[in-house]
Amino acid sequence: MSYPGYPPTGYPPFPGYPPAGQESTFPPPGQYPYPTGFPPVGGGAYPPAPSSGYPGAGGYPATAGYPTPGGYPGAPPPGGAPSYPGGGFPGGQMPSQYPGGQGPYPSQPAAMTQGAQGTIRPAANFDAMRDAEVLRKAMKGFGTDEQAIVNIVANRSNDQRQKIKAAFKTMYGKDLIKDLKSELSGNMEELILALFMPPTYYDAWSLRNAMKGAGTQERVLIEILCTRTNQEIREIVRCYQSEFGRDLEKDIRSDTSGHFERLLVSMCQGNRDENQNVNHQLAQEDAQRLYQAGEGRLGTDESCFNMILATRSFPQLKATMEAYSRVANRDLLSSVAREFSGNVESGLKTILQCALNRPAFFAERLYYSMKGAGTDDSTLVRIVVTRSEIDLVQIKQMFKQMYQKTLSTMIVSDTSGDYRRLLLAIVGQ
Repeated sequence: MSYPGYPPTGYPPFPGYPPAGQESTFPPPGQYPYPTGFPPVGGGAYPPAPSSGYPGAGGYPATAGYPTPGGYPGAPPPGGAPSYPGGGFPGGQMPSQYPGGQGPYPSQPAAMTQGAQGTIRPAANFDAMRDAEVLRKAMKGFGTDEQAIVNIVANRSNDQRQKIKAAFKTMYGKDLIKDLKSELSGNMEELILALFMPPTYYDAWSLRNAMKGAGTQERVLIEILCTRTNQEIREIVRCYQSEFGRDLEKDIRSDTSGHFERLLVSMCQGNRDENQNVNHQLAQEDAQRLYQAGEGRLGTDESCFNMILATRSFPQLKATMEAYSRVANRDLLSSVAREFSGNVESGLKTILQCALNRPAFFAERLYYSMKGAGTDDSTLVRIVVTRSEIDLVQIKQMFKQMYQKTLSTMIVSDTSGDYRRLLLAIVGQ
């Protein structure tokens, strides 16, 4: 299965985010030149890919990094897929050649780790004023021409959308976001507003929303904090402070507790090692330490897991997972599942899944946002929007490989109307 090479399109800096008086929902003019791209959270167990799907998984040498916009170092290079706990095996049959007899969690083929590809590219002959005019016409008079809005929004990069917002205010003295909010509602409104937020702001806003009011949406905290690059995390922390006047770490401390709180506080330091070279000696030692902190003793030494999973680079963690399978005779993901539970288990697994194969992690989250009765629209919107200029192409490939159906087919059966049209326009066929 050869994957096309892909120059990742980085996010250029965006102009400020206008709406005044709406600080709670949108960034005030505190503009920030943040580049960014970000991933989401791991659901339950990964239904692994059928063994036939990969041309010799394991035959690949670990490749170098993964230059995502934020300069993402820790991409999942390839290597033998360790067994992945739980999850029905989509193909029905379970390959016996995996340790533990469980299906493999798809590890990325070499070609895929070199870069990544978004489904949205900047429009070629871009004219912000012309787009602003089309949007104004689409919202004037009776009714709204949703198709005209979809055509523009789905075919412009985030940076271009920021420019359209600025042009709209200059030309009409009105706020584009407020106008859109008054014309739209429900999921369509959430999707459009997300597309118009600068990426770093959208992450910060999602975190704030996850902790506001009663109850905390831990999945969202995990999805963002355990998957972003150091640079992205530091920008999110700054933006959270400048836009909401709050300290992210303090909010996390007051909304979570125990080992889960420690893991998230570690994550929001944005201090993970980002060196792309793997130290095999260290991987061996870490694997031994993790074994002795969990499977090799009565009880679990949680701080040892936290220390290693929070500080090592993603390529280093991948090598540690491979070494661990040899030391413990079972893969690290299933050991984490046996030693931990609840949110801290999900957080630790998310870090390991990102080290192995980040697109597969998002594919799984998307699948579970639509599987079964009802749809978790916020997760669907968040992942599609945040990955649209980073690696949505790879996420779609993994989705098809893991679930034997395309992401767009699932979106078609789970959504409707303009919301469905816009999602499909972003995802592409």
